[in-house]
Amino acid sequence: MTPSVDSPPVPPRGQRVHQTIEQLRGRILGGEWPVGGRIPTEPQLVTALGVGRNTVREAVRALVHAGVLECRQGSGTYVVSTDELAPVVARRLTDDRMAEVVEVRRAFEVEAARLAALRRTPEDLVALDGALATREAAWRSGRVAEFVEADVALHTAVVAAAHNAMLAELYASVGAALRSTVAHAIGDTLQPQRYVDHGRLVAAIRDGDPGRAAIEAGAFLEPPTGA
Repeated sequence: MTPSVDSPPVPPRGQRVHQTIEQLRGRILGGEWPVGGRIPTEPQLVTALGVGRNTVREAVRALVHAGVLECRQGSGTYVVSTDELAPVVARRLTDDRMAEVVEVRRAFEVEAARLAALRRTPEDLVALDGALATREAAWRSGRVAEFVEADVALHTAVVAAAHNAMLAELYASVGAALRSTVAHAIGDTLQPQRYVDHGRLVAAIRDGDPGRAAIEAGAFLEPPTGA
């Protein structure tokens, strides 16, 4: 008589949904489904992931609620973000909370500058010099949108030079808020009185002076007082 072979236990429904969410998230973060792209249809996901239709449906619904996916009637489901924190920050970003956003920026950027002064590599310094030069050129161009992007790129380069992966991920999550605070501070036109020299910040990082770098990073990040 042939002995019976027990089938592997089937995980509880909640666990299957969680595993499916992680599989979907992994493919998004891995670039298989880029931001702006459409994910496979529900039947295709059922086949690819080896789970039931209801499990796929719940997992997709969870990522839609998190702001990672978006269902478009008659078109499909699209990736709108790789970061579940970014949509949360974007939803809370209003003019009357701008002071709070600036405070969060200050917390991130002061520590990033301090760490960057301690950990920067020759490659980091090249990137910082390039980002600073681009920022200066953008200011001279007089184009506000170009300057905002260049300013954000410089601050992002400082965070990258800190070599703290978690800090970099959190900072990326507030990208929209960061652009908004820069645009809010600049206004509709580039005025000389609103220019902030970031050359001293880059110099402090190059000199390996964490205290000076932190001071320079925080000096221009004061919460706005007006509407």
